[in-house]
Amino acid sequence: MADSDEDFVLESSGDERGARTRGSRRQTRQSKKKAPTGAPRREKWEDIQRSWDTVVEAADGSIAGTVIGLLEATKRKRLLRDTTPIQRGIIRHLVLVLDLSSAMNEKDLRPTRFHLTLRYARDFVTEYFEQNPISQLSIVGMHDGLALRISDMGGNPADHLSALQDKAFTQEPKGASSLQNALEMARAELFHTPSHGTREVLLIFGALSSSDPGDIHDTIRSLIEDRIQVRIVGLAAQVAVCRELVMKTNNGDDSGYGVVLDEAHYRELMMAATSPPVTKTQSTSTPSLLMMGFPSRTVETHESLCTCHSNLTKGGYICPRCSAKVCFLPTECPCCGLTLILSTHLARSYHHLFPLKNWVDVPWSEAYLSTHCYSCHIPFPTQPLVSPKSRQQPAGGSSGANGGHGDGKQEDQAPAAAPISQRYACPDCRSHFCIDCDIFAHESLHNCPGCQAVPALMIKERARSTKDARGEPVATSMRTQVAEATKMLEKSKIAPGNSTATSMDIDP
Repeated sequence: MADSDEDFVLESSGDERGARTRGSRRQTRQSKKKAPTGAPRREKWEDIQRSWDTVVEAADGSIAGTVIGLLEATKRKRLLRDTTPIQRGIIRHLVLVLDLSSAMNEKDLRPTRFHLTLRYARDFVTEYFEQNPISQLSIVGMHDGLALRISDMGGNPADHLSALQDKAFTQEPKGASSLQNALEMARAELFHTPSHGTREVLLIFGALSSSDPGDIHDTIRSLIEDRIQVRIVGLAAQVAVCRELVMKTNNGDDSGYGVVLDEAHYRELMMAATSPPVTKTQSTSTPSLLMMGFPSRTVETHESLCTCHSNLTKGGYICPRCSAKVCFLPTECPCCGLTLILSTHLARSYHHLFPLKNWVDVPWSEAYLSTHCYSCHIPFPTQPLVSPKSRQQPAGGSSGANGGHGDGKQEDQAPAAAPISQRYACPDCRSHFCIDCDIFAHESLHNCPGCQAVPALMIKERARSTKDARGEPVATSMRTQVAEATKMLEKSKIAPGNSTATSMDIDP
């Protein structure tokens, strides 16, 4: 402050000697800031990439194709993931910990951190049970230095959603948060869960400090002993104890700790926890069989009490072991403790072990093979044409408006180099789909409609036969696929609708 005051006095006096002194001081300060070697230091705000900087005008003078490409790239960003089959736990036990302290009143996330967190928590509960139907969930809140149990461990999403509506919405964010109390309550909730399932904690932490009654490092050691994995989503900034907690409970991997950048990134970090974690192979763990029951649906003429809620109902599911009636599935039989599920629940849980392959972009050179989406039959856009104005080249170019091509009428119809064709092809059946079907197939369906419709034998034979001069596979139309499938079925003498196994080599 003294230097700046002295500079001001010297400047106002108009003394030439003072001006020279001021200039030498500025030179000294700049030399100190200047790096001794290499390029000059760049500020972080200079490297910010804005979306409108990447918009490029197309050949026909429009930017619609580029904007559509940016939107589709944003949609597919969360789909392009590693599809290598990895061993994962399909029966999960997760505790969702929500920060309800006064730090959640901040408005850096609209409308507030608190309201946005509750909205995303409801979406997370729905998506969690959609992706993991035979798993269980519990919700815990922390405020005033205490831990609040919002919902107990269970597999019914309706119970958790009603608990969020009744308890979480009535709580005003206040006080300080306590990581130790919340983790101890989550540990007590997961301590009695069976060993064949995973034990996880997802913590939404909006504060920068924690009010703990004891040493939190003792709690971290207890979590490691109980094989509980912790993931944290930070809303403010990175906290050292949170990073240490995630690293020690995940074998040194801190990828489970993320700090949100905006509302979209916040949702992305939360929804990443819907996928089960990778199973860490341990020498002490031994595989064990889990007994499950597949009950049958029953409809009664008179109302009777269910064993789960003691409500009078006319319908339900009958336990195959003790014949007790329950209202919903999946659940555990209140009488005999047998896990009751449906076959569809078990099938939906296995898609994490065998993920659907990522579909690839179709270039304009192969876009002529399809005119409509194979799944929803929405027409694909045609390749835009080059307008006469966009074909004008500067003087000295290789060709003019009609140079070298006669009258130049065909050149008016030449296709332009558009960024994308808005088609996405399955690498196995090579059917073309739109972006909406791509997202639906990878996030909800977890199966390719083209691979399900085309027999696996036909896909294998077509991959062998349809080769070009360079030995690369060539995409075929759906009409050709059906014709080939019909010929192969007639050749193998398989009657339509017959599902008996044959001795032919079929890919799994």
